[in-house]
Amino acid sequence: MTHHGGGSAEPGPIPDGGDHWLLVAVAGLLSFVAMLDMNIVNVALAEISRDLDVSAATAQWVVLGYQLPVVALLLPAGRWLDGAGPRSAVLAATTGFALCSALAAAAPWAGLLVTARLAQGAFGAVLFVLMPVLVLGSVRPRMRGRAMSVPATLGPLGAVTGPAVGGLLLDGPGWRAVFLVKIPFCLLALVVARRAMPRDRGLRLPRARALLDASLVATGVSVLLVALTLAAGHSAWLALGLAAVPPLWLWLRGGGGRPVTGVLGLPGLPGAHGAVLALATGFAAMHYVIALHLQRDGGFSATATGLTVLAFPLGMGLAGPVGGRLADRYGARPVAVAGAVVTSCGLLLAVPVGGGWSPVDVAWRLALAGLGMGLGGGPTQALVMGAAPPDRVATVGSTVQLARSLGFTLGPALATAAWGLAGSAQGARAGLGLAAAAACLSVPLLLLPARRSADVAATTNAATAAPN
Repeated sequence: MTHHGGGSAEPGPIPDGGDHWLLVAVAGLLSFVAMLDMNIVNVALAEISRDLDVSAATAQWVVLGYQLPVVALLLPAGRWLDGAGPRSAVLAATTGFALCSALAAAAPWAGLLVTARLAQGAFGAVLFVLMPVLVLGSVRPRMRGRAMSVPATLGPLGAVTGPAVGGLLLDGPGWRAVFLVKIPFCLLALVVARRAMPRDRGLRLPRARALLDASLVATGVSVLLVALTLAAGHSAWLALGLAAVPPLWLWLRGGGGRPVTGVLGLPGLPGAHGAVLALATGFAAMHYVIALHLQRDGGFSATATGLTVLAFPLGMGLAGPVGGRLADRYGARPVAVAGAVVTSCGLLLAVPVGGGWSPVDVAWRLALAGLGMGLGGGPTQALVMGAAPPDRVATVGSTVQLARSLGFTLGPALATAAWGLAGSAQGARAGLGLAAAAACLSVPLLLLPARRSADVAATTNAATAAPN
């Protein structure tokens, strides 16, 4: 066994003479499950509210209870995982995630259900950070593009198929099955990881200073996430985001923030992170606007709308493996740029959407945008993780996941604001125009040139010298 030196002390095994594709499959499986959990519960909120006799606002915390810790704890999880054994972290996080799913399914009252979801979100944050770290350490550099395409494709597929899977379970076994459906996937991942990954040094408890840093960044990111979520209903809530500034400023000035800002200053990483944020914003805005427009303005049924929107993940799933192979052959950056261009073209073609459009008119444009996202998703991830310092892979994994998560939240909020400013007649076009503009912005961000070698060396030293 040899270890790839591109991540934390023990990023994962690379068998002599080959690559460990079983672990890549585990990362893809966990990515699908963790993203599935983001949306699958939404369709069950009304039934949860009735069955547990709570208000709709209380039931909403079953969703927010998972989403908030997932996003808020990404950066602290990344800093912690830089010094943790990958096998121990995968086993602990997957086990905790599965146990919390079981506890949520069995919860007899809402308080226990929300508590289980909060704990599950904390384990989910660790899983999100571990996915790119696990992939990076399981294959040789020349196979990185196609390996990164596995979780980069399966994760969004889990997000968009969540409502459909949740609806089927809701019509059958009921809302508790929505939580139980993820457990078999977690058990499969546990069996494979336990057998395929070598023993490591285990986990370590975070220090008191690290806990303080984690509380500051978690508070700031949580406030920002709540502001963006509420802004989807009323744009005035965006002002709440100002309350996130003090804790985030204190965190940036302390020992926890400096290593993160240090790695973000490495060549290629600022642009790649910006591109991830822009593409996630465009995707989320498009998904929100199209679903709303087809039912409200186009008179489509819920079934017709769901089938039409599925054109995007279909295109993404088809192009994902192709993008990975092309990246390994021609380089990650040109393929990532090509994917962003195709995505932008698909969204630009969707901007003139009107009431006279058929489902096919909408679907082929979404399929084109999905092809672009699938083509560029893995290469963009490989571009980011390939630039990570050897002992800061988990930190970089957490920053790119945070950029993506914020984009998913920012998209609907900005689309709602654009829709309101344009008025009901042109609202859908304004929202799709915003989605297309965000996607177009990703192209120059991915093309940002590297800085001079002297600046690169100085930034790298600052990033890697910071204490963990």
